[in-house]
Amino acid sequence: MGVLLGLDVGDARIGVARSDELGITAHPLCTLTRKNRRVDLVAISDLVSIHKAERVIIGLPISLDGTIGTQARSVQKFAERLGNVIKVPIEFWDERFTTVEAEDVLRELNKNSKKQKDIIDQVAATIILGEYLERQRKDAPADAKSCKS
Repeated sequence: MGVLLGLDVGDARIGVARSDELGITAHPLCTLTRKNRRVDLVAISDLVSIHKAERVIIGLPISLDGTIGTQARSVQKFAERLGNVIKVPIEFWDERFTTVEAEDVLRELNKNSKKQKDIIDQVAATIILGEYLERQRKDAPADAKSCKS
């Protein structure tokens, strides 16, 4: 599968996660503080190059009723612009509740989420990418999982 990057795109920060080369696990990578469109796109393009990512998975904040709201449209526009500067495919992943899940994870680790906004964004990106990887494994052909001699 190769390395994938997961993004949790917010107005102030972008959480970034990275998969291993086999596409089995996702790990927090970094949090980018949003500067301006050009700087943000270059930073992500650099991460794609440095990590030799083969695909970028972007969390799409779909509304609870399943509609595409203002924030989701903003993320789609960002992804469209990113697609003009990177040469790898971009896919969206429904990110409903990932920030809440990230806060729960940090709470379980006794981290104060209010003081750990950068970490929350990374954990949210990791959850997005992890769910995507899990779906890919579930959708893999059954015979691809067995070895016969």
